[in-house]
Amino acid sequence: MKFLFDFFPVLLFFVLYKTKDIYWATGALMIASVVQIGGLYAAKKKPETTHWITIGLALPLGALTLLLHDPMFVKWKPTLVNWLFAVVFVGSMFIGQRSMIERMMGHALKLPGDVWRKLNLAWAGFFVFSGAVNIAVAYRCSENTWVNFKLFGLMGLTLAFAMGQMFFLRKHLSPELGGPT
Repeated sequence: MKFLFDFFPVLLFFVLYKTKDIYWATGALMIASVVQIGGLYAAKKKPETTHWITIGLALPLGALTLLLHDPMFVKWKPTLVNWLFAVVFVGSMFIGQRSMIERMMGHALKLPGDVWRKLNLAWAGFFVFSGAVNIAVAYRCSENTWVNFKLFGLMGLTLAFAMGQMFFLRKHLSPELGGPT
C-alpha cells in the first residue's frame, strides 16, 4: 500500500498524460504532490525526504512547464531528483558516521564498513546514470516514449539494479539470509 501511495503522483501523471496531455498531467502531478504531503500530515505521519524532494521539484518545474508551455521543465524532474540523491549519497560519506545506504538499510543488514561504502557509491553511480538516461530519453525520444520510460523504464532500471545488489551482497549475508554456508 505504501508503494502505491508513494507513486500516486507519478501514476496520476501517467494516467492524465494518456487521457489528456502533458499539461493536464503536469497539473495533476503538482496537485497530487501537495495532496500526498497533506494526506501524510492528516494521518499524523511525517513526510519522508523523498516526498519533500518530489514536491520541491514538481511545483517549480511544473509551474514553468505550464506557464511557458514547455514540457522540457517537467521532463527534467526525474533527472534532478536522481542527481540530488547521488549528491546526498556521496555527501553522506563525509558527513556523519554512516553512509546513506547504511542509514537506510543498517537495521536489516550487518555489513563491514568497506562494503557499505561500495554499496553507497554504487547507488550514487546508479542515480547519476538514471538521471542521464532520463534526460537522454527526454531529448531524443517522443514525449510518449519519455512518459512510458518515466514510469516503467526508470522503475524497471531501479528494480534491476536492486536485484543486482543481491549478487554483490550475497557473499556478505549470513546463511539464514541466503549467504554462503
